[in-house]
Amino acid sequence: MARKKREFTTFNLSFLDIMSCGFGAVILVFLIMNHAIEEESEILNENVLSEVSLLEEDVREGEKDMVRLRNTLSEVDQKMVEAQGLATRIAEDTEKFEAQIKSRKNEGYTESADIESLKAELLALESEVKELRQSATENTGANARDFIGDGNRQYLTGLNLGGKNIAILLDVSASMLAEKLVQIIRLRNMGESVQRKAEKWRRSLNTVDWLTAQLPVSSKYQVITFNTVAKPALPGTEGKWLEVANQAQLGEVSRALHSITPSGGTSLENAFLALHKLSPAPDNIFLITDGLPTQGTTPPRSSKVTGPERQKLYAQAIRQLPGRVPVNIILAPMEGDPMAVSELWQLALYTRGSLMSPSRDWP
Repeated sequence: MARKKREFTTFNLSFLDIMSCGFGAVILVFLIMNHAIEEESEILNENVLSEVSLLEEDVREGEKDMVRLRNTLSEVDQKMVEAQGLATRIAEDTEKFEAQIKSRKNEGYTESADIESLKAELLALESEVKELRQSATENTGANARDFIGDGNRQYLTGLNLGGKNIAILLDVSASMLAEKLVQIIRLRNMGESVQRKAEKWRRSLNTVDWLTAQLPVSSKYQVITFNTVAKPALPGTEGKWLEVANQAQLGEVSRALHSITPSGGTSLENAFLALHKLSPAPDNIFLITDGLPTQGTTPPRSSKVTGPERQKLYAQAIRQLPGRVPVNIILAPMEGDPMAVSELWQLALYTRGSLMSPSRDWP
């Protein structure tokens, strides 16, 4: 800090000169000298304060530097400890390996013999990996097609996904739009694009995508949709089995399903009759539906079908099932059909299949 310079008047007066000027002059001289002394004191004080401020600032900077140095030293110490520990471990490993080499040499092993032994172990491991991969290919469809649902769940407890010829029956009636009758009626009066986005219907489509992704690659499948009529999801494949390994065709089936708008009643009998057109007969069946049928092979005489009538239509339908084939049922129950769970559970039990009612976030 620059120091402020001031000029002072210097008085060179003798005592006699002062006394000759009178008492008043003496007082004036003393006042002038006192003022000069006070100004000099103020300047000295300002200079001292400035020096003190500079020193305090230097002290603060020094303390900060000291803290940084301490932190740096701590990091260096930590790295030194880590390096020492790593060096110790390397030394111990080196001694261990040297001891093993020495022991092998004492036992008569040579370097070439060790290499051949390792090669033999490697070939054995590669053979085992090949067998495991082949086994996985035969027992899962994950390699044929990937599907991860919103709920990120890749399992259904007790559901048998095996078989050589697997049939998937998908209910595409109007009731697949929603769980409650009021919601179904409301959606039926909306546009087809809105209906295809209905939550319940989207879950059903995701279920089919999940199933086809889990099927064994070496197996064959067919997806049959049914409401009042039954037909294959992919046009032109009626009565044919499709290859699970054909990924492009799997994609076509999925796209065809996503273009469907649920409508009409439910004829479970027509769905089961469609299975008879497949040769050979299916050895595993998946039924995705929400309740008992509302008609048989022909439309009902009345628009209203009672509960007991639906049970009769159901009993008539299951007579058309191929014999000794497990039926795995994925049920999305709807309002106003209380007997559906009981009847379908008995069907799954009798055929040694399973009945599942997944949560809303599956698959």
